[in-house]
Amino acid sequence: MLLKIENLRVNYGNVEALHGISLDVAEGEIVTILGANGAGKSTTLNAISGLMNITGGNIFFKDIALHKLPAHEIVKLKITQSPEGRRVFTTLTVEENLMLGAFTSTDTDRIQKSRAWIYDLFPRLQERRKQLAGTLSGGEQQMLAMGRALMANPQILLLDEPSLGLAPILVKSIFDTVREINKSGVTVILVEQNAKAALKLADRGYVMEVGKIVLADSAANLLENKQVQQAYLGGGH
Repeated sequence: MLLKIENLRVNYGNVEALHGISLDVAEGEIVTILGANGAGKSTTLNAISGLMNITGGNIFFKDIALHKLPAHEIVKLKITQSPEGRRVFTTLTVEENLMLGAFTSTDTDRIQKSRAWIYDLFPRLQERRKQLAGTLSGGEQQMLAMGRALMANPQILLLDEPSLGLAPILVKSIFDTVREINKSGVTVILVEQNAKAALKLADRGYVMEVGKIVLADSAANLLENKQVQQAYLGGGH
């Protein structure tokens, strides 16, 4: 397994947010984590990234114990995150935002190649490369957040709510790009409110409720699952 989470527990102050969850991700997969707001999806991604203090359990990347490493060391292992709410640096240009994503790399040739690839994936970013990120539309900022995460040439890309607040046509475009990124060899863990789009894209899925995993199955089976349809897919197809 590329990534393995075992019995993970995370607290916010005195409140336990994750109650001993276990999941795994194989190389080359797209795995989606579904659930309502407050289910613990983003907390799971933040724990993988080293942004949360873990109170119990383990996270292994290959045989490396991620739960013992600080966030910047985890980025060096080529695990990067495109955060919920995009969090681009609004007073920097598109290009400057992208270059910040490459802060762990000293290989200028590889940085240039990554940037060229990202401009190929998101031509809009190339058109806007000298613009301040704060002047971009929501969809363009989402592209930039994903591009910035890709600049570190990740093995695992953690995507937190990439479709949030976007028009349906843009959502389709973002998901098409995620598929392309995955085809290039990047393993993707996707947290997404748009359950139908996520399950159509993913290989497997986990459903979280209040800090626990309540369902784990292939994406195709979850799409057909009556419980999932009623809770997340608006009743039927």
